[in-house]
Formats: sequence, structure tokens, C-alpha cells
Amino acid sequence: MTARGTAATVALLLLALAATGCDAGAVAGADGGVPGAGTAGTAAVLPVAERPSAPDTSGRDLTGRDLALRSYRGKVVVLNVWGSWCAPCRDEAADLEALRGAAAPRGVEVLGVNVRDRSTGPAREFERTYGLRYPSIHDPDGKLLLAFPPALLNPQAIPSTLVIDRQGRIAVAVSGPVTRARLEPLVDRVAGEDA
Repeated sequence: MTARGTAATVALLLLALAATGCDAGAVAGADGGVPGAGTAGTAAVLPVAERPSAPDTSGRDLTGRDLALRSYRGKVVVLNVWGSWCAPCRDEAADLEALRGAAAPRGVEVLGVNVRDRSTGPAREFERTYGLRYPSIHDPDGKLLLAFPPALLNPQAIPSTLVIDRQGRIAVAVSGPVTRARLEPLVDRVAGEDA
């Protein structure tokens, strides 16, 4: 599908959600309204033909090592955008770590993108406090987020979570905090697709 077709599909979905009273900023996806993550609405798995490729996101992690999304190709990636200053990010941290541990045997990885923390100190303290064992790219200016389709990842909506399929395409997008109970069925569905 072309970029124009994908954009049109997402736009139609968001209009339909607005008509049903859902928070259109909280949802992206289509295929029958599968209940999903995010406390402000629902999310669904995008049909394979409508999934845009995730941008080649890379940078330094919170310890200064190089980290790239492309190195996860062949795995399902839960990409979570967060900041140490963000109260909803604190609320979802334990669920994301629990999901990481439970889903790893199914070829699922969690990768964070830490935004708006000018230095890595507060972000590393956040990881220690909440026992996070997955890496995060440090993106203090939020520049990495600008490469994603804005209908799927609004740089102003923190936290946000994407599920990226094994081929590197965006399969699910959620604006707002997630819970394991609501996100795991979507992750499992994407993980169960043929590689």
C-alpha cells in the first residue's frame, strides 16, 4: 500500500473512532475493533497490507551504548516512549517490565525511547526505581519521534506505545498509558503471525 493509502486508512479510522466517542488521539489500528491497550480508548492490530515501515530509529542508550531498532528485526518489538517526569509512565512501568519477562520466550522484546530528560541521570534512576531491564534510547529532544507517521505516534503524546512486527512494520499504536492485560493480547497476536 502506498503512503497515501496508509494515511487515508488511518484518517478514516480516526474519523470513525471520533464518531463513536473514542479518544481519536489514543488509538490507531483497524480490523474489527479488537480491544487493546491504552486507558483512553482501544487499539487494534493494523492489517498487514496497511502497516507502514517503522523508521530506522537509532541512538545511544542510557549507558552510552549504540542501540538501533533494526537490530531487533525478526522479533516483535514493543516500543514505548516515556520520560522520568511523566506520571502515567510511572503507572505503566511495572506492566511493561512484566510483559517483557512474559513475552520474551515468544520472540518479543521491549525497547524504550526516553524523551525530554535532558540528562540520562533521571532516566537511569527511573529504570532502577521501577526495575526496568529493557534498554531505552535517550532522545532528549524527541527528534527520533518525528520520523514516525504522526497519525500513529504523536510526539506530544507521552507515553505512547507501538508494536512493531517481525518485518519492522508498525502493527499497533497506542497513545496513552498501557497495561499488560490490555497490551499482551495484541502483542501475542502480532507474535503469532508468520515470520
